[in-house]
Amino acid sequence: MTVYKIDPLSDPRWTAFVQEHPRSSIFHTSSWLQALRQTYAYSPVAFTTSPPSAALQNGVLFCDVRTWLTGHRLVSLPFSDHCAPLVESSEQLAEIMESISHDLSRNKWHYIELRPMGSDSCGPVMFRPTEAFYFHTLDLRPDLDQLFRQFHKDCIQRKIRRAEREGLVYESGNSDSLLRSFYQLLLTTRRKQGLPPQPVKWYRNLMIYLGEKLKIHVASKDGRPVASILTLSHKEVLVYKYGCSDPTFNSLGGTPFLFWQAIKEAKNSQICELDMGRSDCDNDGLVTFKDRWGAVRSTLVYSRYPAQPSRNSSRAWQASMAKSVVSRMPDSLLTAAGWLLYKHVG
Repeated sequence: MTVYKIDPLSDPRWTAFVQEHPRSSIFHTSSWLQALRQTYAYSPVAFTTSPPSAALQNGVLFCDVRTWLTGHRLVSLPFSDHCAPLVESSEQLAEIMESISHDLSRNKWHYIELRPMGSDSCGPVMFRPTEAFYFHTLDLRPDLDQLFRQFHKDCIQRKIRRAEREGLVYESGNSDSLLRSFYQLLLTTRRKQGLPPQPVKWYRNLMIYLGEKLKIHVASKDGRPVASILTLSHKEVLVYKYGCSDPTFNSLGGTPFLFWQAIKEAKNSQICELDMGRSDCDNDGLVTFKDRWGAVRSTLVYSRYPAQPSRNSSRAWQASMAKSVVSRMPDSLLTAAGWLLYKHVG
């Protein structure tokens, strides 16, 4: 079977295909791809068995990542928790991936990486699992009272009520002022984690290309931002993508309060599911936090061809960048480090 290579940003069939496909996500959209290209100069590419004259019936989406520091590879997709191959069968996926793998040497790719949904679809036989993450989803179809009752009483319900008693002020939207509040909190959080933040240009490009599908949610106390989350929406799914807070005010319950506000807004917009994103399996605090919302936990398994040792980018950075050094960096140097490094690890 012939496999065709297309540019999803210029092929007019791609947007309609993504909108109609039941397994598509925000990460398949041309808006997400535009932000990746504009920020990091990655080249989006898709492979399909549908000829140019026909409507798309399938597609496997990648970015061609080429950097002098970490080499060349085909990734589906950088900075995306998951990117399911939009195919009709495992046999169809195998045909497409076999065709791509034949071009590995000619394109000088070190490897091809798939980030599918579900632990049972790691890719064709020649692909091998390399990384695994926990993944949480929360069903938003029950009414608000029923949803609230399923939250952990002490760690979620009580913190939401504490935030309300403290008079935390809630704002949401995609304005420059909300981006500034979010990014300042992100700097604080990433400094604590011993890692640089992604460049502010990344978040600004997401705002530009995703428009109303992106929301920044901010909780403030006495005019001071104390917590923020960034969400994306696609069809009937709300995606939690980034979160940050000022640890000085964590006792106020700002982050649970923001999730609850986002859930209520999602319900009003007829959204049926909250994608709470991936978590490192050894990040007990984050995994437990998501469990306590009553979310369903599953596993994301990434795979590569040729098989390579598992490598978690954030842990690799933590090993090479001492937290004590990062914690002392001025904001300007910390953001510059993020700008220099992130384009090499997508």
